[in-house]
Amino acid sequence: MVEMPPLPRLYDALLEDHLRRHHQMALLTGPRQVGKTTTCRRHATAYLSWDDPDHRRVIVRGPGAVAAHLRLEISTKKKPVVVFDELHKHRKWRDFLKGFFDVHGDAAHILVTGSSRLDVFRRAGDSLTGRYFLYRMHPLSVGELLHPAVPGDLLRPPAPLPEREFAALLEHGGFPTPFVKRDRRTTLVWRRQRRELLLRSDARDFTDIADIARLEVLGDILAGRSATQLVFSHLSTDLGVSIDTARRWVDALSSLHFGFLVRPWSHSVARSLRKEPKWYLRDWSGIDDPGARAETFVAAHLLKSVEGWTDLGLGTFELRYLRDKEKREVDFAVIRDRKPWLLVEVKKSDTALSPHLRHFQERTGAPHALQVVLDAPFSPADPFERKGPVVVPARTLLSQLL
Repeated sequence: MVEMPPLPRLYDALLEDHLRRHHQMALLTGPRQVGKTTTCRRHATAYLSWDDPDHRRVIVRGPGAVAAHLRLEISTKKKPVVVFDELHKHRKWRDFLKGFFDVHGDAAHILVTGSSRLDVFRRAGDSLTGRYFLYRMHPLSVGELLHPAVPGDLLRPPAPLPEREFAALLEHGGFPTPFVKRDRRTTLVWRRQRRELLLRSDARDFTDIADIARLEVLGDILAGRSATQLVFSHLSTDLGVSIDTARRWVDALSSLHFGFLVRPWSHSVARSLRKEPKWYLRDWSGIDDPGARAETFVAAHLLKSVEGWTDLGLGTFELRYLRDKEKREVDFAVIRDRKPWLLVEVKKSDTALSPHLRHFQERTGAPHALQVVLDAPFSPADPFERKGPVVVPARTLLSQLL
């Protein structure tokens, strides 16, 4: 059997750029099985995993023991790249990294990966301030398949992705294993195993939730509610727990990358709703409803872009949605430096322009308002050249993003 060549990733180029330009550590976070270890190992001179018992014994002895093990005292023409994989499982990982970087940062580049929580490194506090850059890794996307390189600006010119690639991405999802295999049975098994690992093993290891069985029930509920607003009082009734507990459990599943929340934007929107977030699965491939799958597919692409643009220093971006008390709604609002910049309404096939786009564009002053249609064929016209609301194929817009 012929082995397939490695799939080029945007994050390969991102780490190359980081190693060339920065002295600080690179911390790479993201969902389980998104490709963090594979990407980091491509750049590694030395690799230490907390999950390897031999490596763990070296790490717990402290930074000096690791430096001796790696023979960092030997001068080399090119600085070695040391990868610490799954280091967040070490109870004293913050102190270890601070000590290793402060003493040995001039002798080696340092890459660190972690799966459990998107914000685990951001909670490190002052002990690591100024010592690292955080990069959040996402599944494959239309833009990454077309351009696995660090962008020079926010947006690229529209470009067509081959239809077989777009169809495979929509059907099998953006996680590398099912996307590369493109086999329905493999995708189903992979999806089931990932779900079990998240809701059982990871939930037990990285949260303080004792009732794992009921957390799995919540996972079952949320698996069928992607692209919907979450009403925590309803969830608490379904689960037989308090509203605060339901909210805390949803946050825990978000931190484990089972899904993510998009919260409403209320500034400059009269009579806006300020409470209920919308919920989206990280893996859109298992969503049966075509409309919910289309919206989740676009949501994942937008989240990848806003987090990637922020991590690259191109601005401060957020992903929100708009809804007022008259039930007018726009699926997504990309907030750029605290101001609405892009409004996005998602449709599977409807090309009749939603009046809510114009309403909210006038209220928020967002420069761009797009109705994104999943089934529409690619068009080379750049929708960002238009100021008023415009219908755009998903194949066009998503090719311009990360």
